Amino acid sequence: MTIAILAHDSRKELALQFCTAYSGILSRNTVIATGTTGRMLAQATGLPVHCYLSGKLGGIQQISARVACDEVDLVLFFRDPLKAGNGSGSEQNLLRLCDMHSVPISTNIATAEVLLRGLDQGDLDYREGIHPDIVEPLPVHRAVC
Repeated sequence: MTIAILAHDSRKELALQFCTAYSGILSRNTVIATGTTGRMLAQATGLPVHCYLSGKLGGIQQISARVACDEVDLVLFFRDPLKAGNGSGSEQNLLRLCDMHSVPISTNIATAEVLLRGLDQGDLDYREGIHPDIVEPLPVHRAVC
């Protein structure tokens, strides 16, 4: 399973503590993250993390694109509900895409814990059949005139 992890600046320490506590479950899955969060997570836990751009530089959009292509199974988004400007367009788009593609998403630590425990118990195994097969593009044959 592919787990995306994002965290607002004021929630990064909370995200690191959470991921350290659940590193056993995370280590059995593919972890992707926005840039700063991912680098901090890899350093704190030793987990391999595929880092995208920083959230402010397009990382949220990159992860959203992966959600739209059914390449993400679970999103852990440690949001600051009091952050000024909360609900930016890119964040709202991520939430919308998770709803459209039935990708479980947490926006707080309580839901993140429920989702990871459920993942560990096999409650999210249904997601395995959702990933599309990656098919190489067919070669283009040009008509000879």
